[in-house]
Order: sequence, then C-alpha cells, then structure tokens
Amino acid sequence: MNIRSIKTEEDYNAALERLEVIFDAKQGTPEGDELEILRVLIEHFENEHYPIGLPDPVEAIKFRMEQMGYNQSDLAEIIGQKSRASGILNRERKLSLEMIRLLHKTLNLPTDVLVQVY
Repeated sequence: MNIRSIKTEEDYNAALERLEVIFDAKQGTPEGDELEILRVLIEHFENEHYPIGLPDPVEAIKFRMEQMGYNQSDLAEIIGQKSRASGILNRERKLSLEMIRLLHKTLNLPTDVLVQVY
C-alpha cells in the first residue's frame, strides 16, 4: 500500500485509477483499508477543487415534492394557504422563517438550502 496525499490533478487521476482497481475490496483487508483512505483523500480533493453549490430553494422543494408524491395542494397544507404555495412555486413569494421551519420539518429539506436568496 503506497498512499500519498492528493495535491495535483495528476495525483487525483492516479488515485481514481487505483480506486477503480481496488473498488470491490473487502472491508478489513489491506486493500479495503487502502480503499477507505483513498475515498477520504479523493473526497477532500474534490470538495476543495470541485465544490458543488447548494440547489435552488424552489427547485429543491419541487424535487422533494416529486419524490414524496406531493402536489401543490399538499404544499398548501404544509405552509397554510394555496395562494402561498402557488406564489412560492412560481417565485412570486419569498419563504418566511415559519415556512422554512415547516418545510424543513415536513419535507426534511436542509435549512441552509431554504434560506438562500432566489
């Protein structure tokens, strides 16, 4: 096992190639340990060099509603009024703090996604 830190794009590509070779390694084996260490190093490099921003709040709400089989009426039940639900989904109304709390609790959406300006 020859593990090095990932500092360059070349190091990153080499780590990905090695990861592909040992991808099915069993936990508790030397290759399994190497796999776990490489995963952490690759994840750290990717987070630093290829950050993924937060999703748009309205799109996150729509996506979660779709996942849960909810429609606009279901959203209205969560936040209180059909006109509010329509306004939010059409980007005509901003989310209030209380709506953010309700959506976080009911749809299990992260608050940091919901509090963004859109």
